[in-house]
Amino acid sequence: MADDELTRLEHRYRELKKRLQGLGFAVAGTITERYTLCGKASCRCHADPPQRHGPYYQYSRKVAGKTISRLVTAEQADEYRQWIANRRTLNEITAAIDEISHQAAELLTRPSATQP
Repeated sequence: MADDELTRLEHRYRELKKRLQGLGFAVAGTITERYTLCGKASCRCHADPPQRHGPYYQYSRKVAGKTISRLVTAEQADEYRQWIANRRTLNEITAAIDEISHQAAELLTRPSATQP
């Protein structure tokens, strides 16, 4: 029975490794879409209803505990969204691999019934 379980875990582990191979770039962070008001009183952004300027896209991430941000184009924002999604997938896959590895370790280090 332990051999069947170990075989199942190994199969699942190989499936997860295959998913990792085709993942692509993975970055942590967020993309924010902003619409702003300017300082010109006669501008359309101060009308009723307001028509704000934008969208402006901003990529943000944490580096050494500080938030780093930069403006990006709409096309770059789409790329970053895919890379951020890849990062989430990477985190899910590595968490699953970790869990499978712990289960396999338990099976492999369990004392057998035939040991004295």
